[in-house]
Amino acid sequence: MKLLIPMTLLLAIFQSGCSLIPKPDINLTDAEVNPVSETMVALKAMPGPKHMIPVAVYAFRDQTGQYKPQANVSSFSTAVTQGATSMLVQTLLDSGWFTPVEREGLQNLLTERKITNNNKGKDDLPALTDARLLIEGGIIAYETNINTGGSGLGYYGISASELFREDQVTIYLRAVDVYTGKVMMSVSTSKRVYSQEMRAGLFRYISFKELAEAEFGYTTNEPVQFCVLSAIELAVSELIKQGIDKGFWRPGGDLADNRSQSQG
Repeated sequence: MKLLIPMTLLLAIFQSGCSLIPKPDINLTDAEVNPVSETMVALKAMPGPKHMIPVAVYAFRDQTGQYKPQANVSSFSTAVTQGATSMLVQTLLDSGWFTPVEREGLQNLLTERKITNNNKGKDDLPALTDARLLIEGGIIAYETNINTGGSGLGYYGISASELFREDQVTIYLRAVDVYTGKVMMSVSTSKRVYSQEMRAGLFRYISFKELAEAEFGYTTNEPVQFCVLSAIELAVSELIKQGIDKGFWRPGGDLADNRSQSQG
């Protein structure tokens, strides 16, 4: 004789069983300001210029053409950040040596200035600040699997393994004299991107019909955007040091004080 259980009763049993399982807490964290890197701390500790140098950045884009597949998604996303221009402008501003002028959103700025003049009925806005230097360059390479490897051990159904991978992002940065069009300096920096995976598991037959299986592990991936930011900060720091060494500017002075040297 078969025992028939109504579907509603099965659903009730299932729901009551699920209610006994505690819901995991979501690890929510508050937003925070990005910490200052050692490169920027060392740069800010240096004597600054007498007057900050106005610079323009039109675009500092991803030139790698690299894409990475997304898990469980049929589309692809870029391997590196598309916001490198904002990172570079922020770094130039934080360095204490440069005053970035708006160029990426220049059309928006001109539109707002036009609206302001129309509302006032006259052109009384001051002229826009011109740049003394033009900062060019971009993210020129993103190499995957520079180094890969790992180790593992298994015995009697118990196993553990560790895997790692290193990628590399490279940027180029150059400073162009707006008055002469000469490339004053060019800097290239690279940053490794580290990924690590740890796994451990158990796979063992307890009896002829009983199997015990368990697995746990974690993966750590270094954020690519922070690696790009680190490379940009190092490039700006190196640009400032090269400018001092070549006499284009000096602490306590600025590019205008050394104009004759930069044109020579």
